[in-house]
Amino acid sequence: MSRISQIENVLHTKIPLTRAMGVRVEDYDDERLTLSAPWAANINHIGTAFGGSLNALLVLAGYALLWLELQDTACHIVIKESKISYDLPVGGDLRAICKRPELSELETFKERFQTNGRARITLSATIEDRGNIAAPFEGTFVAMR
Repeated sequence: MSRISQIENVLHTKIPLTRAMGVRVEDYDDERLTLSAPWAANINHIGTAFGGSLNALLVLAGYALLWLELQDTACHIVIKESKISYDLPVGGDLRAICKRPELSELETFKERFQTNGRARITLSATIEDRGNIAAPFEGTFVAMR
């Protein structure tokens, strides 16, 4: 099973909302993780993407990136704090891109997690629509055993 299939399975198994939203893992590489969800399953009353779906997809992108980086099935990852700005309406499929943090920051996070069984890190992600950043996000995540 590929890492993309593996994390998509984890999301759909552990977080049932992801199935209702139609979340898919598009890509994961050394720079970012990209999640998508169909617009039709995440629409609001005025015909744009529901803000709650945008926020959920951004949190899920951070969660998924950390899960892939840690590769620890006993690990619990939670969101501690977040900030989002809804700058533009999203009129098409939802696409969240979570940037991988600097290597030194990620290594410090992993070392703390291995040593203490608990670590936190702040991640940045965006929702993009038609080449524009529609919703920038920053979240602090905590990983614990």
